[in-house]
Amino acid sequence: MPRIRFDSVEKRYGQTQVLPPFDLTFEDGEFTVLVGPSGCGKSTTLRMLAGLEEVTSGEIWFDDRPITRLEPKDRDIAMVFQDYALYPHMNIAKNMSFALRLQRVPKAEIDAKVDRVARMLGIETLLQRKPGELSGGQRQRVAMGRALVRDASTFLFDEPLSNLDAKLRGKMRTELAEMRNTLDKNMVYVTHDQVEAMTLGDRIVVMANGLVQQQGSAEELFKAPANAFVAGFIGSPTMNFLNADLVEDNGTLAVRGPGFTLDLPPDFGARTRALSGPEVIVGIRPAGFQLASDRDARGSTIDLSIKVSEYLGNQTILVTMCGDHDIVVELDSAARFQRGTTTTFVVAPDHIMVFDKKTELRL
Repeated sequence: MPRIRFDSVEKRYGQTQVLPPFDLTFEDGEFTVLVGPSGCGKSTTLRMLAGLEEVTSGEIWFDDRPITRLEPKDRDIAMVFQDYALYPHMNIAKNMSFALRLQRVPKAEIDAKVDRVARMLGIETLLQRKPGELSGGQRQRVAMGRALVRDASTFLFDEPLSNLDAKLRGKMRTELAEMRNTLDKNMVYVTHDQVEAMTLGDRIVVMANGLVQQQGSAEELFKAPANAFVAGFIGSPTMNFLNADLVEDNGTLAVRGPGFTLDLPPDFGARTRALSGPEVIVGIRPAGFQLASDRDARGSTIDLSIKVSEYLGNQTILVTMCGDHDIVVELDSAARFQRGTTTTFVVAPDHIMVFDKKTELRL
């Protein structure tokens, strides 16, 4: 498999710049996920790699070979589209073998490849049906099968699960993860769903406004986000953000806002040199709260007014209020909470992230 490299690649539509010049590398045999909100440029990046969009400037390389001006059919790439793009008048076997038949691959070889991939995807009994006779999940398997029979060096997935319901999406996500472990291929996957990104990707590239915000493993992005956007995008439920001031309280650095003062870790002082001013954004993940009544609770207390309590069996999700901030709390507890009551929680210093208010970079 080639090492894929974007070298100062830019995309414009007329005078409108969609993607400023950027560099990005996809390592050999890696499952890379491009994730971000709609309009961030992730699908455009994928389509430029596939040859479906022209590159305005810069170069795309497969190892030491430039491919920017190659036709899509000459790039050894297979793509799975969001809308499946199946031919409704062809049965499943012919849909899956279409590219091979165009290449005039011998019929015996085509049949063997289609049979092998169909069995791998669990659709071997559907080969004589038409796409209109299949469910959404079955059609998605066919779309993936059509790509897999080509045995290309690189597979591209453009939001392939977005048209499926939540339950089926979870099942297909598991199947994709299993497929990734059995195929030693380059895979580039585009999604706006951070759960898909975190569960599938060897490496995740977070994009916003046409820019790469951060890239790394799911754990790196969750535990050490580069900025407030990445911190808020990665993780479910999403991170809570509170406006605050950096203050010194009894010799300890703390963040203070309406209704709360939270102590920071002892080593935090060195990080404040990067601050553009005393105003900061405080980030706390919903799972970073503990009930003050818990025996092992250690940290600063914060009183939260309960707005909504969602009982989920062994877990409880609370929507609370502190000052003018809505705060989501996630508890591994079956405790019941009354709407309108105030409950005291504890936040440990190492569960607090601080971002510069002006640059939104994490300190």
